[in-house]
Amino acid sequence: MPALAAAQSDSACRPDTVELRGDWGQARFTVELADTSETRARGLMHRESLPRGAGMLFLYESPQPANFWMRNTLIPLDMIFTDDTGTVTHVHHEAVPHDETLIHGGSAVLSVLEINGGLARAMGIDAGTELRHPRLPQDIAAWPCVE
Repeated sequence: MPALAAAQSDSACRPDTVELRGDWGQARFTVELADTSETRARGLMHRESLPRGAGMLFLYESPQPANFWMRNTLIPLDMIFTDDTGTVTHVHHEAVPHDETLIHGGSAVLSVLEINGGLARAMGIDAGTELRHPRLPQDIAAWPCVE
């Protein structure tokens, strides 16, 4: 049985997947990574749709201020900001397509998960939710890949 548990844990921590958990339950999203300045700048611009179980995970080298906007973004998005432990510190609900108003996510952001607008509220994802991904620092992760 321990081998099965390890296999399940490993499958949950793949570069193309994030998991979230909180009092509301758990969710899993298949993600594209935005981990270079070029991919972070492009984000989900010019996309006409995003599958319900998909998103984009923005990863930074170290915690830093994070500001987003919706220039050239065609679909409403929820932006889920996390600290270096993977704990959600802020959720910006339903960012408006094409809006160039800056969305401030915080001053010590390590990752941002973008999903379809309205999903975070519908699922109950909010500050305090834990996000798990192998690229987060596992030694301080609130929900490490291997428990």
